[in-house]
Amino acid sequence: MSRLTDLLRQLRSADTQLAADLEKEIAALTKRRSFGLVFERHQPEAVELPGQPVRRASKVRVLPQRGDTVKADQRLWRVESLDVQDGVRVARLVEANSDTPESTTAAMDDLVVVAEFEDKIYPGLVETGRVENGGDKPFHTVINAENFHALEMLTYTHRGKIDAIYIDPPYNTGARDWKYNNDYVEGDDDYRHSKWLAFMERRLLVARELLNPDDSVLIVTIDEKEYLRLGMLLEQTFPEARITMVSSAINAAGSTRSGTFGRSVEFIYFVMSGSASPSALPLAPEWNPVQRRSKYDIRWNELLRAGADGRRAARPNMFYPVFARLNEDGPAFISVGEPYFGTDTGEVEPPAGAVAIWPLRRDGTQGRWSISNSSLREAIDLGYARLGGWRGERTPITYLKSGERAKVQSGEMPVVGRRSDGSVVTDNTDYVAKFVPTDMWRITSHDAGNSGSHMLARLIPGRRFPFPKSLYAVEDALRFFVHNKPDARILDFFSGSGTTAHAVMRLNHQDGGRRQCISITNNEVSADEQSKLRKQDLRPGDIEWERWGICDYITKPRIRSAITGRTPEGEPIKGDYKFTDEFPMADGFAENAAFFTLTYESPLSIRHNRAFERIAPMLWLRAGSTGRIIDHLDERGWDVSDVYAVLEDIDSSDAFLNAVREAETVRTVFVVTDNDAAFQMVCRELPSELHVVQLYESYLQNFELNQGRGF
Repeated sequence: MSRLTDLLRQLRSADTQLAADLEKEIAALTKRRSFGLVFERHQPEAVELPGQPVRRASKVRVLPQRGDTVKADQRLWRVESLDVQDGVRVARLVEANSDTPESTTAAMDDLVVVAEFEDKIYPGLVETGRVENGGDKPFHTVINAENFHALEMLTYTHRGKIDAIYIDPPYNTGARDWKYNNDYVEGDDDYRHSKWLAFMERRLLVARELLNPDDSVLIVTIDEKEYLRLGMLLEQTFPEARITMVSSAINAAGSTRSGTFGRSVEFIYFVMSGSASPSALPLAPEWNPVQRRSKYDIRWNELLRAGADGRRAARPNMFYPVFARLNEDGPAFISVGEPYFGTDTGEVEPPAGAVAIWPLRRDGTQGRWSISNSSLREAIDLGYARLGGWRGERTPITYLKSGERAKVQSGEMPVVGRRSDGSVVTDNTDYVAKFVPTDMWRITSHDAGNSGSHMLARLIPGRRFPFPKSLYAVEDALRFFVHNKPDARILDFFSGSGTTAHAVMRLNHQDGGRRQCISITNNEVSADEQSKLRKQDLRPGDIEWERWGICDYITKPRIRSAITGRTPEGEPIKGDYKFTDEFPMADGFAENAAFFTLTYESPLSIRHNRAFERIAPMLWLRAGSTGRIIDHLDERGWDVSDVYAVLEDIDSSDAFLNAVREAETVRTVFVVTDNDAAFQMVCRELPSELHVVQLYESYLQNFELNQGRGF
């Protein structure tokens, strides 16, 4: 529809009446709706790749002249040939995607390579730095890339292996906070919601392939501008998942907005796949004030069923007598009767000296018990049923449900005695309650100002980033799902300032975990900063331009500072971490991190093993991001690291196989060969528990299958 709107605009200048008639018919068509979320799947996005070499057949745009602040020509051109004219390297260009293509020439320095999302890509990685402070721990990774292409890259390294994804995507405020097809989406764009949905759907579909289908969670934060559409999109993209939306207060004072209520909350979607569910955790009273009153007590539940389902007719077999009597030391159970289906309970005689306790409701009508008579007998034997204050036939009965029984059985609530009825007496002195909170979070530590902006200012003083998340809010959201997964893999493909990676480090610090975070962000320069830089004759790809990009100026320095405990200027970070885990920020973390930039390779170079240096980091990622990267092979034609191995020279396989057998920690082996028989020979000689991958067949097949997913 956005394309039709553009065409109608052009038509109005030539034939006003025809344009009006067509617009009327189009308006009628748009009123027809299918079921579910309906939106325009706009033409595939395209991303500019400053620094990517211009080659023959490359797809490019022509950049404005240096110092020019006008909008760039958005047409795509294909490089037909390269030449040198008067000492200047130039390219002859033919317009792409046009029925009547134009031709032109342009200086190579004025061109930028463009990748459309429908294009087949063959990604690689170039390392741009690292910080090592975690010994043999896996590395956190930061990837500077267009996130759709980085997600495609991860389908080769992490398909089905991600335990949790946390993303804070653009909120589509209309305030030039995100781009679609290299243009900022303005607030008056009639199709901004549709563009946002198309933008999100492409990424969520790939993210779904990365998540572990048996047990994983996708966490997405959003505000009121898109939360309804996002909810429907998540329902359609993850039809088998269970989805819950939480309201979270992030600004106690509220942000004043003209003409409406101030903004104080954002929304968090939890998309739970497979067996994923939030863990019950020991939480501060602010999470649930009601919980505070019974926090340290074991909970005995009424045996008499309440509510509309608690009438005898609802479950006739749960209408039975419980026989008890009052002894010198208190009330005691005698026995449990059989279900009674008659009309006169008086005909049921209790044992000598006992009374019959029936499930009678407060209004005198007949009710039912919550569990069967056989289950109650078992509970009495175990001490999990209890008689209340003696009232004869109206004596109340309580019992322990499975969650409370587990506290006793695990020793969390140790048994220190028995009552007269045989019920357990527990010691709650050292017990800390664990629970799952409600879907309304008003948590002090989640304030985005104090725990977001102010914290970032301590880590990287003088460097500003709009609306960073509260570190503790991200930490808490993840904790519910990775608390019992010390080796979890977490992904954030809208990583911004790097809060998610920082939160994962905090979680590791609390329990000695080895969780690792993959952070994806581009190196985009803010809209305001772009105008200043263009006036200085700078443009994307220049060193002085790129140093102000999000990845290089904010994300990487923040993660480096968090690990080292020092600012980019080398000063100890001031202040302490608070709440769950309090310690000086200057202590840093025992963690490792590596930084990469995504590259775009040619399949020919890959097939002929001329791109190994750039494919190598992907092999390292696939093998667990641990230890050193095997980035070149010496004259032996093979190498073995801590956790993986690479064989290129099949003739040297005997020495290689011996080295792998001796390396007890190796789990993955990559064999570079296009000979299936040779590959199978190596596989037969390796231990069966190893994962063996054929290069570059598996790599090429993966990305050829991915072609066209940008629809």
